[in-house]
Amino acid sequence: MILRHTRASPPDDTYLEALLEKDHVVIIVALATNEVIGGLVAYELDKFERARREYYIYDLAVSAKYRRRRIATMLIKYLREIAARRGGWIVYVQADRGDEPAIALYQKLGIRDEVLHFDIAVDPTD
Repeated sequence: MILRHTRASPPDDTYLEALLEKDHVVIIVALATNEVIGGLVAYELDKFERARREYYIYDLAVSAKYRRRRIATMLIKYLREIAARRGGWIVYVQADRGDEPAIALYQKLGIRDEVLHFDIAVDPTD
C-alpha cells in the first residue's frame, strides 16, 4: 500500500522520522499480523476564532484485498477518539469528485459540505 501523495518521490527516512516526532501529526495504522493493511494521516490544527482544534484527514488508504471490512471506518473512529482526548472540535476530510467509495464512507460518518478547494503555488510568478 502506498499513500497517493508519496508515489512520485517518497521522502527519506530522516524526513519521515522528523515528521513522526511532530505533536500535530497523527498517524494511525491498521495491522493484520505483521502486515500494514491500512493507514490514516491527519493534522491537528489550532483555531484562532475559538479555543479549539480541528483534525484534517490528509490521507486514508486501505490495501485493496482488505477493503469493505470497516477498516477505514475504524481508523476514523480511532482518530475521533484521539481528537476528543486532545480537545478536538471536529474531524474533516475532503474527497475527490468521482471517488464514490470515499464519498459513501464519509457521508455515512458525517455531514457533507460543498466547498471549493484551491491549490496556490508557494512560488508566486507575478
